[in-house]
Amino acid sequence: MNQPSFARRIQRVRHELLRHEVRVRDIQAISPGFLAITFTGESLSAFVSLSFDDHVKLILTDSAGLTHRRDFTPLRFKPESNELTLEFALHEAGAACQWARQAKVGDPAVIGGPRGSMVIPTDYAWHLLAGDASALPAIQRRLEEFPEGTHAQVLLHLPLSQDERNFRSKADLQLQWLATSEGLVNAIRQLQFPPGEGFVWCAGEATSMAQIRDILLLDKQLARDTVRVSAYWKSGAADFHEAKEQ
Repeated sequence: MNQPSFARRIQRVRHELLRHEVRVRDIQAISPGFLAITFTGESLSAFVSLSFDDHVKLILTDSAGLTHRRDFTPLRFKPESNELTLEFALHEAGAACQWARQAKVGDPAVIGGPRGSMVIPTDYAWHLLAGDASALPAIQRRLEEFPEGTHAQVLLHLPLSQDERNFRSKADLQLQWLATSEGLVNAIRQLQFPPGEGFVWCAGEATSMAQIRDILLLDKQLARDTVRVSAYWKSGAADFHEAKEQ
């Protein structure tokens, strides 16, 4: 009898779409190009995030009274204190990054969601996590969640070495930093995957993710239900709507 695939145990959970009125609780510099902002508010008592690649909508109002909505990965949530932490890449342009540079403790914001979660088991034989700066919060959260004995390989594209960081993880971790998007694509092309059923999660710029998806599914011939590739942003598009492929 064939053993059931791990991928068949992936749980897709829908959440009630909630709007959370919050204020800035804390601001911490992670590196020269990244900032972590922690929000708090009573409405976060109903907040639920079950997966490392969940997305919330941060809703901001600028000085001109214009409303901006941007997607963020919940880096960390502490239900005991109603504290939600999001990470901002300061190298990027846009309303959210400009707001983060000027943010002060006590500033108001609104957070919506997440709409749902795709809960991926951790007990695959191996895991590959790859992406660019936009994937950092999800990858960091996933590494912190892995139990001891997990085999994880991480490929990350960051253009500036000063923004590289150490990850806390119980996993057996292989980590490689890459200076260019081409380097990320080529590193995945050159991979030899370990034996056993693994899971591949990748996120980043749309063109690079399209190339990576083809490599994984066509060249490497991985099973479609063990690969998740997400386009978090698109070069030249200010308000790109995330497209996820599996």
